[in-house]
Amino acid sequence: MGSVLFAKAKIDFLEYMEIEQNRSQKTIRNYDHYLTRLSDFAGDIRVGDIDIELIRKWRLWLNRLGTNSSDELQKTTQNYHLIALRSFLKYCTKHDIAALPADKIELARAQRKQVTFLNPEELDRLFAQPKIDTMPGLRDRAILELLFSSGLRVSELVGLDKEHINLKRREFMVRGKGQKDRPIFISEGAAHWLQQYMDKRQDTTRPLFIRYSGRKAVDTSGNYHRLTARSVQRMIARSAILAGITKHVSPHTLRHSFATDLLMNGADLRSVQALLGHSNISTTQIYTHVTDPHLKSVHEKFHNKEAG
Repeated sequence: MGSVLFAKAKIDFLEYMEIEQNRSQKTIRNYDHYLTRLSDFAGDIRVGDIDIELIRKWRLWLNRLGTNSSDELQKTTQNYHLIALRSFLKYCTKHDIAALPADKIELARAQRKQVTFLNPEELDRLFAQPKIDTMPGLRDRAILELLFSSGLRVSELVGLDKEHINLKRREFMVRGKGQKDRPIFISEGAAHWLQQYMDKRQDTTRPLFIRYSGRKAVDTSGNYHRLTARSVQRMIARSAILAGITKHVSPHTLRHSFATDLLMNGADLRSVQALLGHSNISTTQIYTHVTDPHLKSVHEKFHNKEAG
């Protein structure tokens, strides 16, 4: 079946991801985007035409493809294209379509991401910014506390409904990347601010975090719209500026701060991996170099340098 057109096989693959693998619509859109870039480069090719030489030329093309902020596509973004192609080729092999073996494709070596996290004093300043005598401010304080306490991704946070949260047990389940469920545990402080916020809510809208301003805050039935990830990002960036924090602060910064705080206080990497919902421990290992200075201080404090 090597004569199958790439465009047709791509559609079948994306449908397979949706139905058989139960992948999210966002993931499917991303894979569609990355694979479409291959046909943008190579034209109306057949699956059997995808060989090492074509991929080499495509990678050169991707490397020189500019973005709005750079003349070149980042190595990590290039790798997303290759990961999508690998998955597609695995699908083809599984469905008896003659294709290049997926393991022939090597990813580019990408520079390790710099992890930004906040120290306790910066966190206190950040949390102090929302005006808690208003509903939006009370909501924002609850969001900040919950993100740092739980390590939630912003997409997971905005997807929460009120019935998802159990404030008595201070734990609940969330469905993260790859449609995988994981337990979320929250501190007494985060539970306190969530309770304050929910007690003041006068509406019957299901989403946990809702919009209070703008033309589209309320729908025709009088229900408040769910807060968007972009709104949370803007709120956190604005609060960080007001707090006098010079580094770039995003919802993911609070997730980084959560992980770093756990490791600094002695948590093992496997436990942090489970709490963050990382499918691969290599993803969690980005935090180990952050804790290196901490390990050095432990060594200097506790190692007996004057043995004998």
